[in-house]
Amino acid sequence: MGLGLYVLWYTGLVLRLQHHNPTQSAYMERAEAQGQVQQAWRDYDQISDYLKRAVLISEDARFTEHTGFDWDGIRYAIKRNMEAGKPVAGGSTITQQLAKNLYLSGKRSYLRKAQEAMIAILLEICLSKRRILELYLNMAQWGHQIYGAEAAARHHFQVSAAQLSPFQAAQLAAMLPRPNYYDFKGPTDHLNQRANWILEQMQLVRIPDPALNVWPANPAPAPTPPEKSETDKQPPAPAPSVSTDKPAQPDSTPQDAVPPEIPDAAPDEQPASPAGDDSPAAHIDTTPAPAHDTSTEGTLEGTTQ
Repeated sequence: MGLGLYVLWYTGLVLRLQHHNPTQSAYMERAEAQGQVQQAWRDYDQISDYLKRAVLISEDARFTEHTGFDWDGIRYAIKRNMEAGKPVAGGSTITQQLAKNLYLSGKRSYLRKAQEAMIAILLEICLSKRRILELYLNMAQWGHQIYGAEAAARHHFQVSAAQLSPFQAAQLAAMLPRPNYYDFKGPTDHLNQRANWILEQMQLVRIPDPALNVWPANPAPAPTPPEKSETDKQPPAPAPSVSTDKPAQPDSTPQDAVPPEIPDAAPDEQPASPAGDDSPAAHIDTTPAPAHDTSTEGTLEGTTQ
């Protein structure tokens, strides 16, 4: 009886999301105790398609194919964790992350994972993929007290969420594992390398709108970077790579990718976990190819130092 009422309660909350645009999440409510939260809702069509692609590559490359759980991603994460001898990857999809961000705490427990799984199932049953991604992009954390794509674009680049360039979008997606850390430290070498890796793969991922699964012939140029900060002393990770054996197809699904790992020493881990630590790797072929030169691609502008 108690379980039935519990499921019924969350079913009602999820059904409301079909037509209601939330302006708060469980994590945002807790963050308000530390000060004012910046967040502004933007509809799906008001958010850069580059950001949609970048976030899916970073967090959940098979988002349009699974029903809330990426079992291949979970198996891959288990394999990586066993090889590393410590947790370096997780298997949470964007749907699971949204469930946690909206309604749950950041505490790791079997009970919370069970709650997350139940809510993820309800989200997939009641909402379209387009709506789930729209909610995620508006609820994700992108810095200290910064939530949602619009606030992130304004805070880091002084543009709207619709005006983000490909590399700016890739940088925001690269921030997701440690938004508070990168908000404080700015564009480290590791962040730019991960952003380059995401940028290389963006044309390979499907987003929830068939009309948008065509990569533009001439994407907007990335901004010119400022001089490298003296505080950016983090050693670079191995260069990201993409196979050149097979031409990239706009509608192909990424396979077997190993993105640059998130440094263990990074503080302020994202509690709401739009995170690489808690998300499946985007599986893409990894035969080496030249990485983009971040000296001409751009870095986070207007980042709080």
